[in-house]
This record gives sequence, structure tokens and C-alpha cells, in this order.
Amino acid sequence: MRLLLLPFLSLFLILSCKDTPKEDTTTDNTPAEKEVMTPSIPTNPLKNVYWGDQHLHTAWSADAGAVGTRLGPEGALRFARGEEVISATKQKAKLNRPLDWLAITDHSDGAGVITAVIDGDEAVMGDPIVAQYHTDMEAGGEKAAAVMMDLINRQSNNNLPPVFTDPEFAKSVWLKNIDIVEKFNDPGKFTAFIAYEWTSNFGGGNNLHRNVIYRDGGDIAKQMSPMTTFDSENPEDLWKWMANFEAKTGGSLLAIPHNGNLSNGLMFKTTAFDGSPLTKELATLRNKYEVLYEITQGKGTSETHPILSPNDEFANFELWDKGNLVMVPKTKDMLQTEYARKALKDGLKLESELGVNPFKYGFAGGTDSHTALTTAEEDNYWGKYASSEPSAERWSEKALDFPSGFVRGWQLGASGYTGVWATSNTREALWDAMKRKETYASTGPRMTVRFFGGFNYTDADITDTNSVQIGYDKGVPMGGDLKTAPEGKAPTFLIHAVKDPTSGNLDRIQVVKGWLDASGNTHEKVYNVVWGDADKRSLDAKGNLPPVGNTVDVKNASWENTIGATELKTFWQDPDFDPTLKAFYYVRVIEIPTPRWTTFDMKNYNLTMTDDVPRTIQERAYTSPIWYNP
Repeated sequence: MRLLLLPFLSLFLILSCKDTPKEDTTTDNTPAEKEVMTPSIPTNPLKNVYWGDQHLHTAWSADAGAVGTRLGPEGALRFARGEEVISATKQKAKLNRPLDWLAITDHSDGAGVITAVIDGDEAVMGDPIVAQYHTDMEAGGEKAAAVMMDLINRQSNNNLPPVFTDPEFAKSVWLKNIDIVEKFNDPGKFTAFIAYEWTSNFGGGNNLHRNVIYRDGGDIAKQMSPMTTFDSENPEDLWKWMANFEAKTGGSLLAIPHNGNLSNGLMFKTTAFDGSPLTKELATLRNKYEVLYEITQGKGTSETHPILSPNDEFANFELWDKGNLVMVPKTKDMLQTEYARKALKDGLKLESELGVNPFKYGFAGGTDSHTALTTAEEDNYWGKYASSEPSAERWSEKALDFPSGFVRGWQLGASGYTGVWATSNTREALWDAMKRKETYASTGPRMTVRFFGGFNYTDADITDTNSVQIGYDKGVPMGGDLKTAPEGKAPTFLIHAVKDPTSGNLDRIQVVKGWLDASGNTHEKVYNVVWGDADKRSLDAKGNLPPVGNTVDVKNASWENTIGATELKTFWQDPDFDPTLKAFYYVRVIEIPTPRWTTFDMKNYNLTMTDDVPRTIQERAYTSPIWYNP
């Protein structure tokens, strides 16, 4: 039984007491004229970082449109590039800073159907059941709630109105989506990716979702409709579909899995989907098509967990670890195959057995917002659903509510974005950078992070004015591979981070290392490699560093950048290197404490919240790893 519709039942019920909102077209209805293309697109061989969101839903996703979102792909794209729009709750919304790129990833299952129902589109009104849906959603309240209940019951019994599974309707929506995205794609200025989300909730809410990102334009993408879970809920079939797409069209695709923390142990299983031993063929497909993993987003961070990393003092960060997407309870053993760091370690082990690493992931962040509003900053947080747009009530309401459990609004995170190091702001350049994993994830702040690895860097390289050129000339950037070490040498790294001008100072930079020993066991270690206030803090005998402090004024939702550093950089060499062992290294940059979005709400709405609501947050970035492959 598919449970795509279940996640938004509670949201719908939350809104059922309100009238179903109409789309406000005040700022979303202006004719979109494609701007004149720049004759020559600027390029930088040393690359710039371009910020964007690879995971955003609009009203065209059933679980967004049914619960109040009215902005479609055009409104989402306008918002991402800095325009003011009207949100589902009739508020003016605008990003503090425009993004450089966006991938709209509406669910391929039933994409656009709910919007057609709300709009009374003649293409769907011929079905009396759908026509009644339209009437009842117009009425709002209990009648609108009954629509969602009926949809769930019908889907559970394979009795949905035909339009919801009609491949011809799905194709027409796909073509419309592509036309809108093409209109807003402006090479050199703003990149709009053609994309969708394949939404497998196999087994009853076990999140195996993937965002599929296209490198090419509409001429290629239009040749095949997206894969849906009506076709298959098995990720292996998605990879085969992607291979078939590429063979048929000549185009290029990549897939980004997300929410492993809500998969109840399925995301990084070390077997095939059916439980049989993993084959080299399947490992090769996953290695080819899944090059990035969404390590942070609004429904929790999936880097690691205190149970998996008991010596990592920063492992307990914005976790959702109680159940799957519909809150079916999770057991501790499921954590073993849900988090990125453990998957990277398991990937080393599988590579030694199969010759291919199926979990060779770089990192990305995404908002997973279902409001068409891609926001990840704590002081400009527009929620993840229409019901969690700014209001005095959003922190305490049940954001997700199922028979097995619920999640309060305050537990939603504002995270996250993806930084991409690319030569220019074009689809091709950004997609190619994603493919080579030259990316990093942020929980929101747009801090700048460089990470190079090689065997011949020196301490002087990091302070050289040409350090970036040296980084590329003498080694590899984040996402790269190091071959067998020259005799007597250990890997060296150049690491450089600059704070987001609008956010907190930097607390520290850490290198996270994982490796596979000669007995086939995996290990991990976190190194503090450079930090702010170095004149006041030093490492103890175990390599631990005292906390940076906390300047947050909770009452006024403010902080002072009087601690930490605006910039940190260092040359670092692995002190525990064994040239015979496979390993990976990635960088984690941590900010000083700043107010969480809930604290801004406390101030803005003069609220008192319960003690379990965090007042502060230490934002962070995660670079893609560099692997050592002897």
C-alpha cells in the first residue's frame, strides 16, 4: 500500500477549520518575460560558490496544494530569484537574499492533479467524484477534510479517480512544468533545473524519496514522463529507469536521496532491496546515479546520531529519530542504516567486497518546503507547510499527526541549502559540479567553505594568495579521490571557511575521518583542526576543545559576534594515517550559537514557549568527502 497521501492528512485536518485559500496572484500573475540572455556568460576556472535549493514543493504537489499552498512553480521561481510573492496565508513573502539556482521537485505521483481539482480545470471536472472534491474544497472546513479522507481511502483500496493515475494527464502536467522552468532559466544569472521527486514510501511511510535532477533542457526532458511509484516503489527500478532515459534521449540525470532518518532502516541497507545479497551491478547503478545525499533538511539532519557516534559532541543536532514519515516507531537497530556517516563507512566495506562503493556520496542540503517558498534562514523562516507559515500558533501545533505519533511545529527545522562550486551559473556547469560532488550542505547560513586534499601541500600554501589555484594544482577538491600515498607521506589538506556576513561567527572547523581496518571493521574520528578565540581555548589531551560560549539574548532574539572568528583556515595533515587502509575525510564547519527560528517567534509574537523548545542553534556546513583509495 502506498502512503503518499498519509503524511499530509494531519496538515489538512489542521487547516480544515479554515477556508481553503485561493491563490493570491497579486505578485504571481505578472507575465513572465524571459530576459535577454547575456551574449557571453562569465566563467571562473577557479569556480564560484552558487547557492540554491535542490528540494522544493509547490501547489502542484498533492500534499502541498491540498493543505493550502497556492503558489505553483512560477511563484516558486519568482520567490527564489528575489521577488516578493503572496504566501498561502496571505502574507507578503520575500527572501532576504536571492538564490542562484533552484530545482522544483514536485511529487511525480499525481503531480498537478490537486491544483486542477482546486481550480476546477475542465480537464478533470468530467469525473463526478472529482467535481464533488472541487465543490467540497471550495466549501472548506469539514467538507474539505472529507475530501482528503476519501482520497486516502480510495488510494489504499486502489480506487482513486482515474485522473490521479492517468499517464496522459501526468504527461500534460510535466510538459507545462518544463515550459515554466525553461522560461525562468537564465544562464549566467539564475538557473532553473528541470526536476521532480520520486516518492517511495515503501512499507507504510518508510521514506525512500529521491529528487531527480536533469542536466539538459526541455527538448530532452519532454521525451519521457517522470517515473512514479505507480510504476514501482523500488529504488533499483528508478536507477534502471534513469539508465533507460539516458540511453533513449542522450540526456543526463542524477538522483539525490533524502530523509534517511525517516526510512526506518531502509535507506542505506547493505543488501539489495529484496533482501538478497547486493550485486556489483546494483552497486554500480547506485554509484553512478546517486552522487549526492541530502544530509540536512527541515525534517531532521541525517549526518550521524549519538548512538552511532558517541564520541561526537555535535552529533545530537536537529534530530528526528522517533519513527518513519508517518511516525511508525523506530527501533535502535534501524539507526545503523539511516545516517550518512555510517553509510560512508559501510560503503568502504562494500567496496572492498564488490569493487564498487554504492554509498560514495557527496553532500547537499534542501528545504523540502511545501509552500513554494525556499527559506532556510532562522530570521526569515516561512515554514515547511502552509500551516507553519509565520504565526503565533505554529510552534505548538501538530505539524504531523498520525495514529502512531505526532511532531510539533517547533520540531521542524529551517534547514537547508546547497553550495555548489562551479565555473558559471548554468545548468550544465552546476549539474557537472554536482556530478563530481564539488558541493557542500548548509543548515542555512551561506558560509564559504573550500576543502582540498593531496599529498604535497605545505603549511605555506594555505596563506598563499593563490591558495585556491594551488589547491587544484596539487590535489583534489571536495568530492575527489586520492590514490595510493607516496611512500612516507600522509594526506594533507587545505581548509578555508569564511562566515556568512549576516550570520554568526565561526566556532570551529572539524575534519571527520572514517576508515576500514585490515580486519574489515570500520571506525571514525572527529578532529578539531582550527578554531576561533585560539588565544583563549586550546585542545585537551584527548583533542577536545572547550565550548566557544554563548552571546544569545533570548528576549531580544539577538546575539553578538564578540566570540568566534569571521574566518578560519588551516593546513592539516592526518596524524593517524595508515597508507594501506581505505578512508574518507569531510569537513564540518560550526558557527557560534545564534537564535533559532522559534526564538525569533517568541520575540515577534511575545510568546512563552515550553522548556523543550531550543532557544539557540549552532548552524553548520558539511563538505562532500575526499576519499583515499589505496
